[in-house]
Amino acid sequence: MSSTRVEHDSMGELNVPSDALYAAQTQRAVENFPISGQPMPEPFIRALILVKAAAAAANKELDQINPVIGDAIIHVAHNLLAKPDLMHHFPVDIYQTGSGTSTNMNANEVIATLASLQAGCEVKPNDHVNAGQSSNDVIPTAIHVSAALEISNHLLPALEHLSQVIKMKASQVDHYVKTGRTHLMDAMPIRMSQSMSAWATQIDQNIDQISFLASGLTKLAQGGTAVGTGINAHPKFPEHFTKALSKETGLTFKPAENFFAAISSQDTAVAVSGQLKTLAISILKIANDLRWMNSGPLAGLGEIELEALQPGSSIMPGKVNPVIPEAAAMVSAQVIGNDTTITIAGQSGNFELNVMLPVIASNLLESIHLLGNTSRILADKAIATFVVNNENLKEALAKNPILVTALNPIIGYEKAAEIAKKAYKERRPIIEVAHENTDLPLAKLEEILDPLTLTK
Repeated sequence: MSSTRVEHDSMGELNVPSDALYAAQTQRAVENFPISGQPMPEPFIRALILVKAAAAAANKELDQINPVIGDAIIHVAHNLLAKPDLMHHFPVDIYQTGSGTSTNMNANEVIATLASLQAGCEVKPNDHVNAGQSSNDVIPTAIHVSAALEISNHLLPALEHLSQVIKMKASQVDHYVKTGRTHLMDAMPIRMSQSMSAWATQIDQNIDQISFLASGLTKLAQGGTAVGTGINAHPKFPEHFTKALSKETGLTFKPAENFFAAISSQDTAVAVSGQLKTLAISILKIANDLRWMNSGPLAGLGEIELEALQPGSSIMPGKVNPVIPEAAAMVSAQVIGNDTTITIAGQSGNFELNVMLPVIASNLLESIHLLGNTSRILADKAIATFVVNNENLKEALAKNPILVTALNPIIGYEKAAEIAKKAYKERRPIIEVAHENTDLPLAKLEEILDPLTLTK
């Protein structure tokens, strides 16, 4: 048997692999864009298939396509989503035509091939699977749908888990008091739970902001077709489409208020990406705090001991590194870079169409995916399992000259500074130096300078 078959499109004939479900337009894209070897993300392809199923349902209800063909499209779309080798049928590179037309036609051709077998008649990629649609409204719609689903099903649950684990751990370590630090220098004492409450609040604020911005993703461009005028789509198509898609996904989608804006810009995706960058910054802060507190064990802070997960060096026996916070830091760097790409791509809304849609989709979904996975790993393999080195905490607190701040109202700033400098120079506990250089009784000094009291 031949390894290829001949397919044709409006530009002529082309050889296509004999076992491929796609046809000529997909093959042209495969040959035109051998750039990264990376196809569009699977969540995007799944969203695109859902879009095709919802469009077929809408067109069938509105008598725009034969009911037999409509049912066949819906049936094969569901079967495709169940395939373990789904991505084998969608090889088009991320770096392709900026409208994503190649990926849209890839889906149209694959579904048409399978639907033709299912219906027992010819199902055409453009006339049937793509009925009432254009790549210009399909791809922006798939960006919104895929991001909304990934945020709802993957990212937000992971962030809720991270927040809960931080709060649970904070309650477990509430009785530990550590040296606070500003400018990486010793500052007033703080309970470990208080420090961790900042982490939890950061994550909770991100949850609120991501949830708010993600609501904009439920407003879809579908029905605007080529430029926003709705050409070739039934007037009621957007309403029927979003109803069908909502039923398919469990999320509530609705038509965009203005199709011209929904097709020509990607402002919502840019805004969501910006908040994902903020989340990355929050995770980076938490990761770095963990790394600093874990540093040592002898020459660093040594306040906590992270779970030992793997050998840390190929040459230094016994070395263990903070691998989970380091991985989280790298994810944060990648998400920040993705946001820069999305920001630049968002500027490519030229007149009636943004022409960097595939790279927006890819980077947005990668950020969501990475942040969701990292949040769970950071929670379960770093925060939930670290052990507090209380002896190190107490030793540092006893010698912390900044404790003298509590004496300011009694002896004045200048006298307190003098005591602090002397204690630091002589490497002695602040309470000893204060007792020698003031007339305050030792019992009173112990009461005033008690680190736990100073955290309340």
